This record gives sequence, C-alpha cells and structure tokens, in this order.
Amino acid sequence: MSDEQNKDLGTQGAADKAKGAANQVAGKVQKKAGQLTGDTSTEAKGAAREAGGKVQSKAGHVEQKVDEKLKENNQGA
Repeated sequence: MSDEQNKDLGTQGAADKAKGAANQVAGKVQKKAGQLTGDTSTEAKGAAREAGGKVQSKAGHVEQKVDEKLKENNQGA
C-alpha cells in the first residue's frame, strides 16, 4: 500500500487542510496577477484555484472530525 492509503483520516485531513490553504493563497495571488495585468483567463483560473482550495480545506476538516468521532466510538466499545 502507498503512504497515502496508510494514513488515517485525521492525518489525511490535516494534509488536505494544509494543501487547501496553500491552494487558496496561490489562487489569490494568481487572481490578483490576472487583475493587475488585465488577463481575465488568469484571473478566472486564480479564482477557481482559490475556491478549490477552500473546498479542499473544508474536506480536510470534515475528515478530521470523522476520525475524532470514530476514535471516540472505538474507545467506548
């Protein structure tokens, strides 16, 4: 199995949150560069990347919450 498959949801969630945050920042920079240069294509790509980063961060947060709940349930069993 790959390292990606061996990660628990909490670890994977933390990684997704970090990647999402990085994509949000990169998207904001790309969008601003497009605005400053008048390149609407670059601006749109930046906005899409920023939005994708937000979704990825939120998914990572959800993965971590699910992992927490699973661990709580396993401790009670």
